[in-house]
Amino acid sequence: MQKSTKRHAYLNSFSTEPQSAKYGINQFSDLSEREFKDLYLRASADRAPVFTGQKIKGLPARFDWRDNAVVGPVQNQQACGSCWAFSVVGAVQSVHAIGSSPLVELSVQQVLDCSFQNNGCDGGTPINALKWLTQMGVKLVLQSEYPYKAQKRLCQLFSRSHKGVNVKNFTAFDFSGQEEAMMGHLVEHGPLAVIVDAVSWQDYLGGIIQHHCSSKMSNHAVLVVGYDTTGDIPYWIVQNSWGTSWGNKGYVYIKIGGNLCGIADSVAAVFL
Repeated sequence: MQKSTKRHAYLNSFSTEPQSAKYGINQFSDLSEREFKDLYLRASADRAPVFTGQKIKGLPARFDWRDNAVVGPVQNQQACGSCWAFSVVGAVQSVHAIGSSPLVELSVQQVLDCSFQNNGCDGGTPINALKWLTQMGVKLVLQSEYPYKAQKRLCQLFSRSHKGVNVKNFTAFDFSGQEEAMMGHLVEHGPLAVIVDAVSWQDYLGGIIQHHCSSKMSNHAVLVVGYDTTGDIPYWIVQNSWGTSWGNKGYVYIKIGGNLCGIADSVAAVFL
């Protein structure tokens, strides 16, 4: 605990503005940095081609998919490195709802158990999960039919006629140096599954992260649901999967520009 108090003081020494990130005691404070990484930061980096498309003109200054009631509630992966599955399922259920279907919670456990190119609670990547969904033509079933257990189990199969959501296609791009284009991508295609470096998030309490988060060592997958450029510090609105008691009610805000936390390195959009 003494070590973590020292760490908090160091992290907070950079936070000089009122909306800056704050660091302190939360549900992960009793874990060493090593334990925290081993338990929670199990995603691996996905290489993505550099985005070469056009910037969208006339974007709103603030955009949040939660305002359209198409973002599912914050989930808790518990002591299982399944963030990669949560980010993908979060994106799929949002895009499904954007397409004028009701918002339903889809099964993360199905992805955890059945996505054979990933390693269950020992980690994986959103791109591998999306490849599996598209190539195998898997229909994601409801969470209520296949609930989350926080451990990998035997894959349950469903009949072809069983109702579910199919992912037709996906794209993955590197938007580093092009975060404005990434904003357009979010507005156009829905919430985005991204991989970040979340080492400093162990102590995060709230506010906008602007420092200590620029490593290229991506290790955690999350869902970008919006952005806000109306204040002094423009930021991404990011849904995490560590429960609502963490951060800003389960969300983290990351400064736009400078590819903080590697947020723009590998950005996946889903098409149904």
